[in-house]
Amino acid sequence: MKRIILPIITFMVFGFANAQSTRFGVKGGLNISNFTGYQEDVKSLAGFHIGGFAEIKLAKKFAIQPEFLFSTQGTTIEGYNGDSNTNVKVNYLNIPILAKYYITGAFSVEAGPQIGFLLSAKSRGEDINDLFKSTDYGLNLGIGYDFTENFALGLRYTIGLSDIADVPDDSQDYPFAYNANFKNSNFALSLAYKF
Repeated sequence: MKRIILPIITFMVFGFANAQSTRFGVKGGLNISNFTGYQEDVKSLAGFHIGGFAEIKLAKKFAIQPEFLFSTQGTTIEGYNGDSNTNVKVNYLNIPILAKYYITGAFSVEAGPQIGFLLSAKSRGEDINDLFKSTDYGLNLGIGYDFTENFALGLRYTIGLSDIADVPDDSQDYPFAYNANFKNSNFALSLAYKF
């Protein structure tokens, strides 16, 4: 983990030092998440995200945007073994680093990697942290629109790049025990305020 965080900090410090301007902000909004590659019938689970960001302008139309977001994600497994639907809820501290390009003064596109640190995992009221890996890696693709100088709306899709399950052999009581290779998938709609 240290090998990942150190380059991120170095990159951010370099960005601040060479930035034309830096603006900080807060954001929050709706998550629609799921597990991709899961073998049973699943459907999306609604959640939310909230956190802060810095928009570091390196040129008139180009910026780097690191973020720190608390994000509630997961999936709903439909009728597993005849049971009612089962929600699997996973909470992460996500740290995306986005390259952001302004096509116009208000409309932007963005892309960049993300690392997520698992904070908690629950299903059927039970703590199931030990069935998930502690880190998750993803790729973000998104668009944004600045309504005013301070308010912006964003839509983003995060593609999971790493398997998130860490299921031991003796965990057959859990609804995803036989599906140890699946990834996070998340659509996020955000409202942001820039200071």
